[in-house]
Amino acid sequence: MIANATSEKVMPDAANSERGWAINLLYDGDCPLCVREVNFLRQKDNGRGRVKFTDIADDSYTADQNGGVDYATAMGRIHAVLADGTVIKNVEVFQQVYQVLGIGWIYAPTGWPLVGPLVDWLYGLWANWRLAVTGRPSLKTILAERAERLGEGCSDRCQIQD
Repeated sequence: MIANATSEKVMPDAANSERGWAINLLYDGDCPLCVREVNFLRQKDNGRGRVKFTDIADDSYTADQNGGVDYATAMGRIHAVLADGTVIKNVEVFQQVYQVLGIGWIYAPTGWPLVGPLVDWLYGLWANWRLAVTGRPSLKTILAERAERLGEGCSDRCQIQD
């Protein structure tokens, strides 16, 4: 278990003009390994703003600002939104982000016929187990806690009666 993985803070964006980015990476800011990867990518972006980094764990995260990808979907698998609005997911996200940052050679082998499907399968395993591996509650619990925190799913019990 990697529950005690260093708890890093995400480095702030140096620059991110509204549509100066080529790809909007949706990441889980509560995942210590995800944060480590995002910090590496921010460093590679070097303030150019080519990648927009959107923390889905932020309570202000909304699907309408992020290609229609809701919180539950984004928590299940990594997603990104291209500047033209196209939503991509899984290993393709890493391929595209790394390419935009000029280090696409790192993920180039994932485009090979035998390597690509294997890496997709391995990523699927990671995505299914990342919460447990990092010592976090189940996705069901995380979703319920978020809904309660944000007051989602309220009906008349959330309204003041006259």
